[in-house]
Amino acid sequence: MIKHSKNVHELIIDKPLARIAMLSDLHWDNPHCDREMLKRHLDYCLEEDIPVMVNGDFFCLMQGRGDNRRNKSDIRPEHNNAKYLDSIVETAVDWFLPYAHIIKLVGYGNHETAIIKFQETDILQRFVDLLNYKAGSNIQTGGYGGWLVIKQASNWGSSYATKCKYFHGSGGGGTVTKGSINLTRALEIYENFDVFTMGHIHENSSRNDVRDTLDHHSVGGYVLKQKQLHLMLTGTYKEEYGDGSQGWHVERGAPIKPLGGRILTIKLVRGTTGERLVTKYIDSHKFNL
Repeated sequence: MIKHSKNVHELIIDKPLARIAMLSDLHWDNPHCDREMLKRHLDYCLEEDIPVMVNGDFFCLMQGRGDNRRNKSDIRPEHNNAKYLDSIVETAVDWFLPYAHIIKLVGYGNHETAIIKFQETDILQRFVDLLNYKAGSNIQTGGYGGWLVIKQASNWGSSYATKCKYFHGSGGGGTVTKGSINLTRALEIYENFDVFTMGHIHENSSRNDVRDTLDHHSVGGYVLKQKQLHLMLTGTYKEEYGDGSQGWHVERGAPIKPLGGRILTIKLVRGTTGERLVTKYIDSHKFNL
């Protein structure tokens, strides 16, 4: 992983078929986090050598002193002590130690930035620093939004970059639209991306858009091109609906949310008439575990 700036990173993959696990909203320290599912997904990535990105809300962090969101039933026993935030960092490092070398980039979510604002400590950076120290890994912290450039090698000697714009997210989503309007907003706000990914609203879906554009090549001049854009929403690992009887999630009329992240796939295919007709097939799917 190469760091170009605070929120611009480059991931090098030395093969024409790339798979990257795109996760968000783990809320790892929350009792409602489905750690069994998260472990299955991370074990799969470990076995298949799939790099992992986490796009914000790695932690929940809501049970500290002075936090108006705190609830005694929403704290794990190992974190119910006088060093609440420290204990989350320490236990998280132990839990994620087996996966340190496949986790490449973690971004900030509103839960992490709230702690910076109100508690004046950066829990995400502390976690990454300690995990890197113990594992000898090179996990990078990104931003609330930023860019991940996936530089991919082909079978014919050339390398190709896929630009992924990430943004943790904003708003509350919608029961009817399920976040699709957020993806349309991204098309208006951001330029020159191949992939857009967002979390925050705890939906899990993707769609493809196409743009009519023009490329220039040294042989053949200007060539019309249909640029494929892949946009995705990554789900959560916190199941907070339960039996639907009570709780903040239920009382605000929110539906059951899909759990799990997505696997982004990028495949380079070369046309029969030369390198200039290289096509990138980009898609994503939910973990099927």
